[in-house]
Amino acid sequence: MSEKFKTTFIINKNKNMENNKPIDLQSTTWADAKTGNYSFAVLPWGATEPHNYHLPYSTDSLLAHDIAVDSVRKAQTQYGVLGMVLPTIPFGAQNPGQKELPFCIHTRYETQRMMLTDIVDSLHCQGFRLLIVLNGHGGNNFKPIVRDLAFDYPDMTIVCIDWYAFEPQKDYFEHSGDHAGEMETSVMMHYHPELVHLETAGDGASIPFNIEGLNNKVGWIPRHWDKITQDTGVGDPRKATAEKGKRYAEAVTDKIAKLMSDLVKKPLYL
Repeated sequence: MSEKFKTTFIINKNKNMENNKPIDLQSTTWADAKTGNYSFAVLPWGATEPHNYHLPYSTDSLLAHDIAVDSVRKAQTQYGVLGMVLPTIPFGAQNPGQKELPFCIHTRYETQRMMLTDIVDSLHCQGFRLLIVLNGHGGNNFKPIVRDLAFDYPDMTIVCIDWYAFEPQKDYFEHSGDHAGEMETSVMMHYHPELVHLETAGDGASIPFNIEGLNNKVGWIPRHWDKITQDTGVGDPRKATAEKGKRYAEAVTDKIAKLMSDLVKKPLYL
């Protein structure tokens, strides 16, 4: 082996080692964590609830974790910023008619507030000043909590991301839906095909409100799940494919990774 090749190999090896620091706390040891120059933490937050007949109760939690890991990995390899994905919180806020379903777990916003506050306090004590809450469940709403925490921890930036909300579904899927529909099913088929049983899926048909102003978002009330859907789904999943899910997940994680990089490298305000 020539000296030039040896030098190049050592440089590339060190670079690759730097770009392959552990990023998922579920499998990271203290030996790895204490040697990493981590700039931020990501907290995936899901829910435990039925997802039609074909997806598992853990769908929101699994996808929040997977999107978080892929985004942090891209942030590391493409932008050189290092973050750590914390263990996923598997419980979210549910609607009436969901809490009554077997094994569907509802957590009050007061509970979520206390959990998030303790997590922020721990990270702040350790010197971290950037936390990204990556949400995978439509019933979760962290904005009021984060506003309060901004007063309690003024030197810490807490960012909320609803991974499913900012990339238009119409560019990828034939049928829109917000619960166990084509999008969510496709992304699950991409990440966890062994957990998807599309042959058992209901059509995800849902009944709108009888009041136009509620359907048009003039006013808002929680939907009573037992009155709007028979299979617990909202959105037809039957044309879902892993290929569609991969395209959507790639687009979503590309944008999240860029945001992560900007949050680390740029000031929030000019």
